[in-house]
Amino acid sequence: MAAGEIVAAHREGEGIVARCEDGSRLVLAPDAATGGFTLSDVRAAEDATAFCLLLRALEQATALRAVPVPLPLLGLDADRGALAGALRSRLLAEGLAARSGAGLDVFPEAFWQQADLWLPQARPPFAQRFALTQGRRHPVRPPKPEGIVYTRFIPWLGARFELRTVDVATDLAGFNRWMNDPRVAEIWDEAGDLAKHRAYLEGLQADPHMLPLMGTVDGVPFAYFEVYWAKENRIAPFYDAGDHDRGWHVLVGEDAFRGRAYVATWLPSLMHFIFLDDPRTQRIVGEPRSDHHQQLRNLERSGFARMSTFDFPHKRAALVMLLRERFFGDRLFVPDGALPVPALAEKAPPLRTFTEA
Repeated sequence: MAAGEIVAAHREGEGIVARCEDGSRLVLAPDAATGGFTLSDVRAAEDATAFCLLLRALEQATALRAVPVPLPLLGLDADRGALAGALRSRLLAEGLAARSGAGLDVFPEAFWQQADLWLPQARPPFAQRFALTQGRRHPVRPPKPEGIVYTRFIPWLGARFELRTVDVATDLAGFNRWMNDPRVAEIWDEAGDLAKHRAYLEGLQADPHMLPLMGTVDGVPFAYFEVYWAKENRIAPFYDAGDHDRGWHVLVGEDAFRGRAYVATWLPSLMHFIFLDDPRTQRIVGEPRSDHHQQLRNLERSGFARMSTFDFPHKRAALVMLLRERFFGDRLFVPDGALPVPALAEKAPPLRTFTEA
């Protein structure tokens, strides 16, 4: 393992084990009486390391838990040791749990808003200043990231899903092939040659309100996404756009990555990334074709509400909207439990740490 990496895995008869290369270790054992877990072992030189281990273990514990109730967590009493007491104090201080009898109730809807767990480049909200773009007043947007912006192990695939920024030099050929697929061209209407698609992607990269992304499974690109700030977008005149509302477009280019298990991977993960990227984002909007019935069904199952129908110059669109409160409160970051789970072990990326110069 590289320095700082944490491995978390379900182990039969032992529970969830999280460990780090320096020998640090934390174990959550299933508790039959509460349906939750008990901290049965924790060994770490520092409180911060123990907390990182606990967060990775809790990700495993809640990754397939769609039940809208808190997760009971026992064994964090101060009399179990200084580390256990420190973990309890930090969970309470950060609003991730509340006292409940002899233990704690962990709130997955709060835990899954911890950006450092899934965003390798997590950053604080960009300071608010305003600008005008084509007569629209909006916040100045932060500089765009480069590289991997979101990473998540998907239990029902037994694989890692990631979002990374588009690299025109390496992604252009695949993007061109996808856009010329008749199935994609019917929806996007962007078929063309390499020169056209190079100009298309470079134009988006130069636009502060657009973020083009590639979706990968275990490093294999299979989908293209565009994430945009709604206030500066063409959608803004059709609803009362908030300063930090965002929207998105999707193209699934590889047929092998279609189907329910993959939709249940990329759709909630993309929404998760958008909500984590700026905690001020309270709404995510979309404008699929109003006759794209399959996509509208997927969006409805994923928590989007259909707000209206309106006309763009190039299509009749449905305005759909997902609220932050519903996404996290209804645990829409996990499927409904009907998907197979081939593997639960994971290799997690390093957690971000901050040091003062």
